Amino acid sequence: MRSSTASSSDKQVYYGMSTSRVWTAQPPREIPTKKDFTPREWRIIQSHKTPERVQQYLKTIPYNRELSGGTCYSFRRVVRENRAHCLEGALAAATILEQHGYPPVLMSIESQDYLDHVLLVFKRKGRLGSVARSRDLGLHGRKPVFRSLRDLVLSYFEPYIDKTGRITGYAVASLYELGNYDWRFSMRNVRKVERHLQDIAHSQIHSSDARYNAVHRRFLDFHRRHPNRSPDYFENRPQWLD
Repeated sequence: MRSSTASSSDKQVYYGMSTSRVWTAQPPREIPTKKDFTPREWRIIQSHKTPERVQQYLKTIPYNRELSGGTCYSFRRVVRENRAHCLEGALAAATILEQHGYPPVLMSIESQDYLDHVLLVFKRKGRLGSVARSRDLGLHGRKPVFRSLRDLVLSYFEPYIDKTGRITGYAVASLYELGNYDWRFSMRNVRKVERHLQDIAHSQIHSSDARYNAVHRRFLDFHRRHPNRSPDYFENRPQWLD
């Protein structure tokens, strides 16, 4: 569902680009063009021109459970390996949608159990939506219907709750903040992206213990009855991108 991160006590927190600037940040050099992609990569890019189409593409890729050890794949590596976890899916979405005019803005959602979620955030007609990959139905993308980043994050609050998860904060970053770092094509693990998202200052999300406890009990009851199913009982399903 989510990716492990360093504990908050281990983080070197700093304040990256302001929230308003992530949408207007400029790439440090020319963005790639057709000649930089393989024919297979370019076919994927050209056949997935909207966040909706990219969300569909990500859901066709097996979830990367990192059975042979932790990974952090670039877009190129995702295509090569044909699998992705949340951060890898966000990087794939960023690379594809950058070619169609969407800035590569990622959101990090922090959890009390240090198992965080990463997604791509996009704007349409002034409203915010997201594209995401997860093992859990409720943690995929959202339609562009949210007025603020906080509202977008809160749409994940109940689906995030499992045995240990609870959202505690969020932050956004432009991948252009990484300068010339190769988050699109590298065949090595792009750990610098992961570290960047861990280190930037996160805004806190405070939530009602009563609400959390009620949702937590509902999850545990569902899990007892359906141990191999992802919960699908959420009322905000009309907001899901798929």
